[in-house]
Amino acid sequence: MTRVAAIDCGTNSIRLLIADTAQDTNGPVLTDVLRQMRVVRLGQGVDATGEFAPEALERTYAAIDEYAGLIQEHGATKIRFVATSATRDAKNRGEFIDAVRERLGVEPEVVPGDEEAALSFAGAASVAPPAPGTTVLVVDLGGGSTEFVLGTEHGPQAARSMNMGCVRLTERYWGQEVPTPEQIVAARAEVNQVLDQAAETIDFSAVDSIIGVAGTITTLTASALGLAAYDSAAIHGAELPIERLQASIESMLSMDRQNRASLGYMHPGRVDVIAAGALIYGCILERVQQASQGRVVTATASEHDILDGIALGLCGEKS
Repeated sequence: MTRVAAIDCGTNSIRLLIADTAQDTNGPVLTDVLRQMRVVRLGQGVDATGEFAPEALERTYAAIDEYAGLIQEHGATKIRFVATSATRDAKNRGEFIDAVRERLGVEPEVVPGDEEAALSFAGAASVAPPAPGTTVLVVDLGGGSTEFVLGTEHGPQAARSMNMGCVRLTERYWGQEVPTPEQIVAARAEVNQVLDQAAETIDFSAVDSIIGVAGTITTLTASALGLAAYDSAAIHGAELPIERLQASIESMLSMDRQNRASLGYMHPGRVDVIAAGALIYGCILERVQQASQGRVVTATASEHDILDGIALGLCGEKS
């Protein structure tokens, strides 16, 4: 058994998983020791300026310093740090990479979108493997990008990463305000254009089931479940009718900031970007339903995602 530490540094949040790894007849298995998340908004302004803002870097460094202490405290012997959309796009990413290396003693990996997608599939499929003969679509909706992975019981078959995320869309269209009907129409048009591009790689008509991962989708699932507070155990594996999810999406789009912030399951760092994330997920669900001619009527949420995929990638590596 080996204790590993995985860090997923995205556009909106940075997350840590410390886990014990073991092998069984089906491959590597993770047993959680600790999961942590901090919303640092590393991608603040990157879409407009092309650079990390100094205050965003400071927030992220503070979280990494905290994680370094936790890794040492819990005795993890392997560490993997993966950075995704915002870091791919930032012109000053070298400064960030140097700072991470100094703090953690490992080389940060700035992974391309397709690898990010494959890691997301590995994490989601570790707890919800596709049934034989079926095709699952894993949707990882992040702050700066959204990853689509089509896969079967044999693993990923096609993957596409698109520069479409809840932080990017929020900054482009409405900021902290309630989106106007005109802004929603414009944002939906952009999202559907991106989905048209994704369809060049991802055959949405082949989808038999959907697994959604990451904070936007798990938060919308909490809403659809009517939870008073965020409950990972209730959210993980929840399969809900798409109609029910779409009702929660429309509700989220109509709320002002104060009402969103008052929701018991809402993480403070998601208050400003959840409406854009909801709009994106709603468009994706609608696209899959249309392409599958109504065959897909539910979607499942998973708490296991790219973070688990990063940790699984450490299994079997030499220390």
